[in-house]
Amino acid sequence: MAFWKPSTGNPPFAECVDRIHVLKPIQFESLRRNEVGGKLSAASVTKAMKTGRVDDVAYFVDQNRQQRAATILRNVAYVIEAHFEFTPRADDSDTPGKHLDIFNRRARQGQCFHTPCMGTREFPANFELIEPEQPLPLF
Repeated sequence: MAFWKPSTGNPPFAECVDRIHVLKPIQFESLRRNEVGGKLSAASVTKAMKTGRVDDVAYFVDQNRQQRAATILRNVAYVIEAHFEFTPRADDSDTPGKHLDIFNRRARQGQCFHTPCMGTREFPANFELIEPEQPLPLF
């Protein structure tokens, strides 16, 4: 999502993907990663801060480790064609030109409200705006 309308908390439009061009051959990679299965409770931290005692704050990562396996795409390049449609949250001040100008200005500068990702936030996507007169990039 390139931008957000903070006054309402929700944008007055929905982004709709029309077409995805796959520019590089699809390649997969398997990986395993260790994750911590839990966290300290806020109550135990608050209690330790109030009492000055940290004996209830111990957390042993080795006892709460989980291993996750994933099959991911690697070395990807896509071109995404999309448009937006207004939702019932739109009002009279919401015009297509206004939102398109905001989107284009932010996308040209590489700005976004939510960093795009490919599946999960640990795989952020780099992006750039391809202007209408530009040819699709070749990889």
